[in-house]
Amino acid sequence: MTLVASAGFYLFRYGLDSPVAATYALFGTVALGGLSKIPGTGRQRAAVVLRLLPVCWLLVVIGTYLSVRTWCAVVGMFGVGFALAFSAVGGPRLAGAAPGLQLLYILPSFPPYDPGSLGQRLIGTTTGLALFVAAEALILPGRAPPSYRERAARAAHTTSHCASLLAAPPYALTDADIRAAREAGRALRPVTVPEAERPAGPALRDRALAHTGLAARTLLSRLAQLAAPPSDPPGPAVTAVLHAVARLATATATCLRAGPSPVAAYKELVTARAHLSASSAGPAPTGASADETAPAPDFPPAVLRRHAAVLEIADAALAVGAAADLAVQGRQASVEVPPGRFWYATTWAPCLWWHRLHGHAERRSVFFQNAVRIALALTAARLVAGVDTLPHGFWAMLATLTLTRTTMDETWSTIRRALAGTLCGALVTAGALALVGTDTAVYAAVLPAWMLLAFTVGPVKGVGWAQGLFTVLVALVFAQLSPPTWRLAEVRLLDVLVGSAIGAVFGLLAWPRGAHEELRRATAELLRRAAEIVVATGASVAGGRATTTRPGVPVHGSLQHAVILAESAYAQFLSEPTPFGGRRRGVPLPEVDWQATLMAGHHTLWGSERLLEPPLTALGQTAAESVSGLGDRVAGRMLLVSAALDPGGDTPTGPVPLIAPALPDFATEPPGAPRRYFAAVSWLGSLMTDLGRIARGGPEPDHADVPAAH
Repeated sequence: MTLVASAGFYLFRYGLDSPVAATYALFGTVALGGLSKIPGTGRQRAAVVLRLLPVCWLLVVIGTYLSVRTWCAVVGMFGVGFALAFSAVGGPRLAGAAPGLQLLYILPSFPPYDPGSLGQRLIGTTTGLALFVAAEALILPGRAPPSYRERAARAAHTTSHCASLLAAPPYALTDADIRAAREAGRALRPVTVPEAERPAGPALRDRALAHTGLAARTLLSRLAQLAAPPSDPPGPAVTAVLHAVARLATATATCLRAGPSPVAAYKELVTARAHLSASSAGPAPTGASADETAPAPDFPPAVLRRHAAVLEIADAALAVGAAADLAVQGRQASVEVPPGRFWYATTWAPCLWWHRLHGHAERRSVFFQNAVRIALALTAARLVAGVDTLPHGFWAMLATLTLTRTTMDETWSTIRRALAGTLCGALVTAGALALVGTDTAVYAAVLPAWMLLAFTVGPVKGVGWAQGLFTVLVALVFAQLSPPTWRLAEVRLLDVLVGSAIGAVFGLLAWPRGAHEELRRATAELLRRAAEIVVATGASVAGGRATTTRPGVPVHGSLQHAVILAESAYAQFLSEPTPFGGRRRGVPLPEVDWQATLMAGHHTLWGSERLLEPPLTALGQTAAESVSGLGDRVAGRMLLVSAALDPGGDTPTGPVPLIAPALPDFATEPPGAPRRYFAAVSWLGSLMTDLGRIARGGPEPDHADVPAAH
């Protein structure tokens, strides 16, 4: 930062005598290198900035021409501010770059209106960013951590090892193997993955890679929980499925490391799964057939339960293989993915972006809330700066941009420290300007050393130090652009005070509780939608009524949308400090395991889609009544937990109810029940386990995490 900003500024200010280009070279570097928080190594950040260079040019051009009138600049600020902030839905790289891009519009949007200097502005911006890209790529670029694809490949190897052990005597995993499976699953948790490596974008490959990680974690959890067979050996069909799972996992790991498609191993597992499904009179996957309502008198219920668990393992392994092939090969993937779960595989890329944007274009999305909050705050700051002709008003907007947080508590805490730091910096600035006067040689000599101090100490010591050091830094810069006086320090303090006040006002008026409150609403809505699907799925399985959706529309789209909103709220929740006292309306915050809530939503989606695969015919009366009753009980529990998370005005508040993960009803075994009955009961039992984990007093989750939003 110091090398690039100094080189660009001195080149144009003293070498080419172009103060305008010098200003844009310096602030272009500060914008994308300091104000932006682009995750990743130096080379990854350089690649992001290089791709954003046309956007930077566009922002400078728009800001230059809209500075003709205050109202033009104000309207432009709202549109640009909202668009850049809302672009965070595209992933952590865009979210990190957004604040710096805002500055590249703010700087030229202030008077003087001078389209004739646009060329100098663009040359300065381009030179500064080009030097910054080169410096990021070549100077201390940093070591890249394992990519998400590599993490998924390692998890696939662990899966292969576990499946091979379960297919051979003693047909069980040791404690060490179970720990290894859980560690491999934890390595795929987004909270443990560096932001730059998270597959959080809306494009097909990012969605598929996120799908791979989620399916792999589910598969590892299912393998770790698979009980030993009630009879020894378990049977050739079960052993064949587990061996096929191991081979597909190995092929998937190879594919993720840029190897060939796992299509051959995928087809082998499809065949083995169909054979086991037919042998236990259960439903076959798409393209295979089995009599799912015929009883299986040769197998006791305990064996059928294990068959159902093994078939769930096979389904998860097939999902991992298909998603990995999509993640690597894109639309040229060889595996024929089923519709529904992989709805995005055949969707046009612009439609995937539109789906992501449309999904968050509502007031319950934290991305939408953040975009509206910062856009309104910046618009108000630009209006105040223009109407009151605030000297150096761009500093006020910079203060609004950097000090506005997602919660009122955090905003106020930040503003207090920033004002204290700015006051100290203003005192130092006033003293320095009074002593040195107009001797620009002194300012030119001190600037690089002060830059190094500000860019090193500020991010480490916090916002107070950062604001104080930056106050002196901008004074050293502007003292070389025009004759300075000690009143420059006074102007800087006034601008920061005005900008922080505007940020505080809009932090109070626009969703002041941030994601802490929104997470409650989002997870409660997720559980309500999940309850609807549980009841509908139970009725469909019991009565044999198939469900259909319109082409191109995701299966259970309302629940998928609720999961997306809850995941984005949880991601922001992790970055916000706990509110004072640790609680909001309803349940005290520390009692809730939000990750288990999100996993309950995903398990509802996946299990329902699997159970409703055709052919679908009615169960017997006893089995149908049992499945419907269990589904109603699980749905009732979901509604109970949702009411505890987000109670209404007249709902009695209390802690999230503790739910035993196993209830007596789940042990019922109607005579002659088909395999689909046991699959449904296994799914409902896993959902009840998820609900039991939502309260902190419940069992420790083996696989709980927030999946990357699809």
